[in-house]
Formats: sequence, C-alpha cells, structure tokens
Amino acid sequence: METSKNSKSGIHGSGTLAKWRRRSLIPSTWETSVRFVNVNESAAAGSALAQAFATDAMSQYVLDGDDMADYSDEQKWKLHVDYMTYMVAAHCYKGMVTTIGSDYDAVALWLAPGQQMDDWWTSLRSGMWKLYYQLSAEGRRRYYDEMIPVLDQTKEEVMGERNQDCYYLVYIGTKPNAQGRGYAGKLIRDMVAKVLQLMSTCSTFHR
Repeated sequence: METSKNSKSGIHGSGTLAKWRRRSLIPSTWETSVRFVNVNESAAAGSALAQAFATDAMSQYVLDGDDMADYSDEQKWKLHVDYMTYMVAAHCYKGMVTTIGSDYDAVALWLAPGQQMDDWWTSLRSGMWKLYYQLSAEGRRRYYDEMIPVLDQTKEEVMGERNQDCYYLVYIGTKPNAQGRGYAGKLIRDMVAKVLQLMSTCSTFHR
C-alpha cells in the first residue's frame, strides 16, 4: 500500500512538473496586444529595431563611407545597434515607442504634433550626442548633412501646412523572424485608434 501511495504521488508530481515546464512567464498578451516601451527597455527595443533594419539601404549608407573601410562588421553592427538604442530612448523621452510580440518583435517610434526629439537635453539623456563622435567624418556628413535634412524637407513638402499638426511615424520595423504576422499593421492601427479617440475626447470637451 505504501508503495502504491508513493507511486501515485510521483505520477502526480511529474504531471505538475510537466505543466510548469509548458507554462511561460512571458505575458501572453504581448503576442497580440500593443504596449508602450519605457526608457529602461531602450536597449532591448533598440536591438530589435536594429535587426529589423539590418539590410536597410539608408542604414548601410551611413556606415559604408570610404573612411570606414577599416571598420569590422562587428564594429559596424555595434554602431548600428547603438544608434537605434539612442533613437528609442530619445522617443521614450520626447515621443512614444510602441511594440508588440514577446521579444519586441515589432517596434514603432512616434512623434506627436509639435514634438521634437533633437533638443540638447533629450540628446544628452538618450545618449544621442554620442553618435556624432562614433561616426566617421563621412558618416557624420551623410547622416547630419544629407539624411536628416532630406527627411525633414520631405515631411514638410508632403504635410505642408499640417507639418506641425500631425503624428509622425519616425521608424517602424519588424524583426526578420517575426515578419508575416501582421505586427506592423497592428502597431499602426493601434496608434490611429488612440489618436481618433483623443480627437473625439477633445471635440466633446470643447462643445
């Protein structure tokens, strides 16, 4: 009888252990729900965004100057990750960062109307100021004198009078191993819904 009792207890214990092994501590809602990223998550979200833009032509252009020929692939990758991490942190301070997926599978950086993330205080806190010294001379020229002005000019030309009165999607990217799940679309639709709700609330308040 004692042997039988122990046997049953052992089977029950094995079943419980198997159940624990199947259970994940990752919040299940992260797979289907959009959430905001906090500044202390900048490194993880920045790494994810770097993976999403690993083959991006513009990202490669900044890091492929002739004076960076001696940089190893590892050095360029680290700089790419650093840049995305700075961008995430800056938008956490002066903007919004949203993500979906169990491991920051898709990330979006947003600026609300009138928001800018290039002031000196945000640059200091986010680490963005370091980028100037990390890039080569040609990299700095390509980034600060070519890329940024073109992006600003394009936004102004497209938005016209609404340039200061719009939500701006600065970056959105999905990690290669998470593509095809509709994550980017969910990030965009979620922000659109939030903006429409805010506009509706403001309209009701002013009536």
